[in-house]
Amino acid sequence: MRVIAGTARSLPLKAPEGLDTRPTTDRIKETLFNMLQGDIPGAVFVDLFSGSGAIGIEALSRGAAKAYFADNSPKALACIQQNLTFTKMQDRAIVLKQDACSALSSIFEKEADIIFMDPPYNCGHEKNVLALLHGMRYVTDDTLIIVEASLDTDFSYLDEFGFYIVKDKRYKTNRHVFIRRH
Repeated sequence: MRVIAGTARSLPLKAPEGLDTRPTTDRIKETLFNMLQGDIPGAVFVDLFSGSGAIGIEALSRGAAKAYFADNSPKALACIQQNLTFTKMQDRAIVLKQDACSALSSIFEKEADIIFMDPPYNCGHEKNVLALLHGMRYVTDDTLIIVEASLDTDFSYLDEFGFYIVKDKRYKTNRHVFIRRH
């Protein structure tokens, strides 16, 4: 696992030990950031269920102004801190040592440009987070929410939270669902 592009290009990243996290593959990460390349420079990026922090670090490497990382696993938090120090990105990073739902109220921004989440698959965490995001003042009509999910994750409830799907990018084993507010 490595940083694909930007100021920290090619630097290797550590992943937390064990089977609790599934780091996004470099190929899928590259596809994702190719789709986001025009939105990243100067952005406030939020990485929920951060794991290694690789997604938020990629955003910082590509020019995001600031990134929030939220995870409640001690192994993941240690890994995020090591990766931020190694890539020299800690000055633009805010690490929230709490679960994704609790972390949402610890984000003090006028607007979050991109909110990315990669929760454990098929546990319903994304629905809980989206229910809370609906009421957050930093989620505007311009905020892009991206959920990495299993291919069969149901998003039929989005309309009741005031969200809709902009794009659904499917891969062999998972997908990225791009969501905006109505």
